[in-house]
Amino acid sequence: MDKVYSPAEIEQRLYQRWEAAGYFAPRSAPRSYCIVIPPPNVTGTLHMGHAFQDTIMDALTRMHRMQGAATLWQPGTDHAGIATQMVVERQLNADGQRRTDLTREAFVERVWAWKQQSGDTISRQMRRLGASVDWSRDRFTMDPDLTQAVVEAFVRLHEQGLIYRGKRLVNWDPVLLTALSDLEVLSEEEDGQLWYLRYPLSDGDGHIVVATTRPETMLGDAAVAVNAEDLRYRHLIGRRVRLPLAEREIPIIADSYVDPAFGSGCLKITPAHDFNDYAIGQRHGLPLINIFTPDARLNELAPVRLRGLDRFVARARMVEELQQAALVERIEPHKLMTPRGDRSGAVIEPYLTDQWYVRIAPLAAEATAAVQSARVRFVPENWDKTFYQWMHNIQDWCISRQLWWGHRIPAWYDEQGNIYVARSAQQAQAAAHAHHGRDVRLRQDEDVLDTWFSSALWPFSTLGWPAQTAELDRFYPTDVLVTGFDIIFFWVARMIMFGLKFMGEVPFREVYLHGLIRDAEGQKMSKSKGNVIDPLDVIDGIALPALVAKRTAGLMQPHLAASIEKATRKQYPEGIAAYGTDALRFTFASLATQSRDISFDLARVAGYRNFCNKLWNAARFVLRAFAGADPELPPAPAGEWDKTRISISERWIRSRLGATIKTVDEAFREYRFDFAARALYEFTWHEFCDWYIEIVKSVLRSDDLTAQAGVRRSLPAVMETLLRVLHPLMPFISEEIWLRVAPLAGVSGESIVIAPWPSATEFPADTTAEEEMQWIMQCVLGIRQIRSEMEIDPSRQLPLLLQHAGKRDLALIQRHGALLSHLAVLASLRPLHDDEAPPPAAAAMVGALTLLVPMAGLIEPASELQRLERRVQKNERELSRSRGMLANDNFVRNAPPEVVAQERTRLADFERTREGLARQIDQVRALALA
Repeated sequence: MDKVYSPAEIEQRLYQRWEAAGYFAPRSAPRSYCIVIPPPNVTGTLHMGHAFQDTIMDALTRMHRMQGAATLWQPGTDHAGIATQMVVERQLNADGQRRTDLTREAFVERVWAWKQQSGDTISRQMRRLGASVDWSRDRFTMDPDLTQAVVEAFVRLHEQGLIYRGKRLVNWDPVLLTALSDLEVLSEEEDGQLWYLRYPLSDGDGHIVVATTRPETMLGDAAVAVNAEDLRYRHLIGRRVRLPLAEREIPIIADSYVDPAFGSGCLKITPAHDFNDYAIGQRHGLPLINIFTPDARLNELAPVRLRGLDRFVARARMVEELQQAALVERIEPHKLMTPRGDRSGAVIEPYLTDQWYVRIAPLAAEATAAVQSARVRFVPENWDKTFYQWMHNIQDWCISRQLWWGHRIPAWYDEQGNIYVARSAQQAQAAAHAHHGRDVRLRQDEDVLDTWFSSALWPFSTLGWPAQTAELDRFYPTDVLVTGFDIIFFWVARMIMFGLKFMGEVPFREVYLHGLIRDAEGQKMSKSKGNVIDPLDVIDGIALPALVAKRTAGLMQPHLAASIEKATRKQYPEGIAAYGTDALRFTFASLATQSRDISFDLARVAGYRNFCNKLWNAARFVLRAFAGADPELPPAPAGEWDKTRISISERWIRSRLGATIKTVDEAFREYRFDFAARALYEFTWHEFCDWYIEIVKSVLRSDDLTAQAGVRRSLPAVMETLLRVLHPLMPFISEEIWLRVAPLAGVSGESIVIAPWPSATEFPADTTAEEEMQWIMQCVLGIRQIRSEMEIDPSRQLPLLLQHAGKRDLALIQRHGALLSHLAVLASLRPLHDDEAPPPAAAAMVGALTLLVPMAGLIEPASELQRLERRVQKNERELSRSRGMLANDNFVRNAPPEVVAQERTRLADFERTREGLARQIDQVRALALA
């Protein structure tokens, strides 16, 4: 092995070997295990959220593959209707063209050409992340067979009366000219205004004041609503007002939705331009008056002087006219949630259009029952409450989008407007012929389906549905869905509904909902904030100029580039170092708690890069030791080693390995990858590397052949097994080492990828060995603490006296004294007699046992007292400063909670240091007087 661990040298080489060998394809086995990937948008690249969930899915896949299952991790990408169309439209704009300059067919061809050019970006990234998907089954939602599945699902639902066409209010993007799903609408608080407008009573008896944040929509008002319990307005219910500028009369109605405390307590009702108003309008039978064109300009229902004006230009003009007519009571600043399209950034307009809908209630009822009966289990379990809340308040699903890229709706119209839903144009023509008795001209619906429609079929369309394939029989239902909690309704619920509808069975048994990756400060990662981190930049590293260029390119708001560049240069003055895939993956595993938000900090990746180095160096030691080369060990301490001592360390490390395997097994079952990562880290770094290898080094320096035989039996076996348990989280480094270590352990195999998963029963618990080794380690740590406090050289051999040693302590000293002497670097080890007075000594406690290191000859009392006094003075200054901060109410009240908690921890450390220093001073003074 190379002296230095270099992930760039091994990762791509190993992945190419794995893929070429076909390890990722399902093998023959009595049981199966299947995960379908949440298909990322084909528009570009994987972000940190993708890398995080891909790590989790790959870890599950690799573990079950090693456990002998026929394992399929199904890959694929989504056509991402709006996002992809926008990318290609921008390309056309850069060439001086618009989409409408092309025919629909020519534009779609252009999109396919772009997909062929850039569509493999994601697959390259996934390979770099070590994703063990079956690439031979890679799918795209616009593939011909998946398109056939979409058409089949649509036709079946329509035949059963579950799909219909109707005019309803939708989220409308006036720039992209399409309906949007709620997930594609981002609402953020913005500064606005609240206009108080006077609506004159029709009988001339005064006026009523309404408060609105959107005065331009008043031209579509159908009523004014008040709360029947509001005594100010109860007498006006049933009367009418004259709508300013529109010069028509509208009624005053009563509705419990109106909040008397908001604004004036009077609400203008515009059913065609507000979702809440639409619901009120339905209750009261109000007309739907649409005053906007698709691009949010005033239409022919507006006064002639206002027609054609953009909605915000019209707002200013209308307010000006109202002010001139003395119909503006007042204008107040007001903060409001403004909905914007996540792609265009345009303010979303609730808009009345003809759209296609899925009648969702019957499907939702069956999906809800499936979760209630535990046919689908949510992890963490509390997310089922969110699922139920959405299901119980579900509205029909708008599935049509006014785009050119996507699955075109399989519906055709004749000249009378009759609709023929069919699997093909030929079938539609046949249906029209049957209706009219002759061939008629048909035109296909211009709209495409919401991307989520095809995604809802993903767990079974990727396996061959509507054909009854062998893959469907073998892998459906799948085992687990891994995704973010933010799309429970938009994707998870719809897959359950469609799986039950078309397959008669839920699409997955469990749903693991992970948190959302945020930056180190807990902020959402976004292009506009300039805090997005490309996972490949963490793996390969990136220089500062390239990082700045990446973060400032293609901004929707170019004016942000300067501030983003400044923040990037401050945060990453040297760019981002190369950490490798395994360090990144292990970081993700350690962050996979059940929290909603996950803060990603590169400092953690750096820590796990050190963990990789630790593992690499341990492997090099093992290989050198078994190659017969000088393992560069320190001189062996005096004294002989016996087989009992070696036996305890061998028994202990095997017992601890078994406990670690058991913990990892349980953690994977419960999707607590953070628990698995912690257990593996603790065992590898502390128990295996820091303790066991330290013991092994001295054994290999000794002449004790029995002890060496134990080492040769346990050391490679433990490391080889450890590598198999690490493999799901750290696939590359585990494979690179395993190929070298496995033969030393007598294990054959061509790759760790298909090596068997170890069983905890192979390494049974040994309570006695663990308890006795725990006693040894506590003694060693106590002595090391004394060395640290007294600043004694770690290599200097010390005398050790044992005070208050009980029968168990004496027995353990008898059995393991030599091991303790080696690990603690002792010159001598002796229990004190009951009547023997101890000399001045530094002390440490292990239960009732007191460890004493006599100070005579170790320190010069006068100079040691001076050193300790300087430390006391420094500690007192820090202690005083910390107490002052925590006594400051402004600091405690206004500082971030984590900062206050950190300061309290520091204060406790300073107080402990004070006590320790006082104890050391007493000990040194006693030595000076002796």
